[in-house]
Amino acid sequence: MEFTDFYDILRDNLNSYRGEYERIVDYAPDLFRLLADLLQSREIRREDRLMICAAMGYLVAPHDVIPEEIYGPHGYIDDVYLCSVVVDRIAGRMGYRFLEEYWGGDEDLEAVIGECISRTSEILGDKRLSVLEYTGLK
Repeated sequence: MEFTDFYDILRDNLNSYRGEYERIVDYAPDLFRLLADLLQSREIRREDRLMICAAMGYLVAPHDVIPEEIYGPHGYIDDVYLCSVVVDRIAGRMGYRFLEEYWGGDEDLEAVIGECISRTSEILGDKRLSVLEYTGLK
């Protein structure tokens, strides 16, 4: 029996999506992988590990603020928001240069996070607070 990595499941779920939010939701698998890889670093503090685990848990939670089961790929917008906020908070302490070592994406991580936070914040509006409260990060 062969197990499929959650990264691959995300990638498969989003691969065929074409729509208004395609560029943003396409970052979900790479952000998940970044967070998972950061957990391997001994330099990540306990508090940051807890934030990372909260974001990763949110990605798999079936009944989050915008459930994928109901909204399909649009349901990843809140997930991308939360992952981006967590990465940005860690970058505030560790620096983007440190995080780049763990980033598998093709684009500049700081630019990606800036775009993701800006775009998802615009889309989510007041729901951003609900996302942070759901995970205890507010």
